Amino acid sequence: MKAVFAVLCVGCLLGHGATCRAELLAGIGRAEISEKSVPQNDPLYVKALVLKQGDEVAVLITVDAVSIGGIGHIPDTWLPEVRQTLQQTLGIPPLSVFANASHCHGVVGRDVGERTVEAVTAAWKSLQPVRAGAGIGQEVRIMENRRLQLADGSEADVRRAYSMPWDDEVTGIGPVDPEIGLLQLNRLDGTPLAVVYNFACHPIHGVPAGVSTADFPGYASAVIEETLGHGSLAFFVQGCAGDINPVIYKDVAAPHDCEPFGNMLGLNVLRGLRTITQFSGDIPLRALNHSLQLPRATDYADRIRAIEQEQLRMLSALQGTNLNFRTFVPMYIQHSLNPEYPGFYAHRYMLDERLGRTDMRKLDTENRASLDAYVGNIRTMEKLTKLQTNLNLLKMHQRRTEAAGDTPLVAEVGGLRVGEFVLTTFPGEVTVQIGLNIKQASPHRLTFVAGYTNGYLWYTPTSRQRSNSGFAQEDCDSIVAPQWQPLFESKVAELLRQL
Repeated sequence: MKAVFAVLCVGCLLGHGATCRAELLAGIGRAEISEKSVPQNDPLYVKALVLKQGDEVAVLITVDAVSIGGIGHIPDTWLPEVRQTLQQTLGIPPLSVFANASHCHGVVGRDVGERTVEAVTAAWKSLQPVRAGAGIGQEVRIMENRRLQLADGSEADVRRAYSMPWDDEVTGIGPVDPEIGLLQLNRLDGTPLAVVYNFACHPIHGVPAGVSTADFPGYASAVIEETLGHGSLAFFVQGCAGDINPVIYKDVAAPHDCEPFGNMLGLNVLRGLRTITQFSGDIPLRALNHSLQLPRATDYADRIRAIEQEQLRMLSALQGTNLNFRTFVPMYIQHSLNPEYPGFYAHRYMLDERLGRTDMRKLDTENRASLDAYVGNIRTMEKLTKLQTNLNLLKMHQRRTEAAGDTPLVAEVGGLRVGEFVLTTFPGEVTVQIGLNIKQASPHRLTFVAGYTNGYLWYTPTSRQRSNSGFAQEDCDSIVAPQWQPLFESKVAELLRQL
């Protein structure tokens, strides 16, 4: 028996390198989770990918929902209950389960827990040998960084909840991540079984009818699945989308329609898949999950006080004018059309000048001052609206933090490796620069980062963003202290070394 074992090990060393690995198995499952009582544009799904290699097991669950617990329709109890059930029924270790929310704002049904277990069970029962390949696609057209750099050194963000900064205030924009992280799993006959694709962008563009939708990830996955065929499933894994919007997010001239964005993303996933030429079953499968204790924000009172003081300063700057909205609009148009002769045709002004009159010019000067004051009031009103919105967010999180008391803020930092494909995860709405930092520092060539995974910790901006004096949503809708970022990046670096 010892001789047979020695021969087998020598065969592994000669044929496959320094380790003798068990065969890589994979299975897929899917269940619809749409809430049937609300109007729907397209179905919402929970999808499950089970990976197994010897005793190593990893389960990737993707959900067409806004979050795993926290703000959406999936309760905080969902993940613990799903993990417990899978451990009891299938023997899957709880920390081997990774659940990522696409962050679409569709409405899921109350039976999402049952449907999730159903999808994972179907994936488990369909385990079969596979070959895996990894690669990168590119998409640059459908997203933009929603943080705008302003002339005063602060940053604002693009939201429907408040007005845009004026163009003369904007001096720059933030980065995006154009990479699409790709993992393809094929059956032994070469037909595709599953595609995992990681990309960073808020799925909040919606559809013209304004009803429940899986947004662009739903359309992208449909393009991929219909093109590849063979019953394959596409798994969208949301990346570091905390400050990434779909482009033309503030467009008011046309109905919002996410389908073109999904089609573009899906086609670029397919283009990226064509670059994957190496597929193997003799690859490492690793799943790790670390707990990370993060510092809670303690500066709510100071930030609330700063906003309230700024509001008082702005209110004191408001000026009385001779105009109201009815008189402002036509006068603003007149002065914009012809600043030199706003009141009438040019020959009227020429006639006044010949007669030594200055009445029209004086009236123009008075009206121009009223216009400037009224526009200044509009700008102040728009800034006050933004400040009030973010002030409400700070007060909400201040109450929540006080209620939490000394309870530690604990996050799961996960890692999944399938051959060259390496994915690290976090439960917050991570902003894109953090993901770019992690990729650059990683020892693995194909490293990708997913937020919105295994819980929900609100926005997790960079330390610099978190201290922004302009009070963007990501800075205010946050429960972590600025010191959270180096702690997280250090933990990820440790995890990546272990994968």
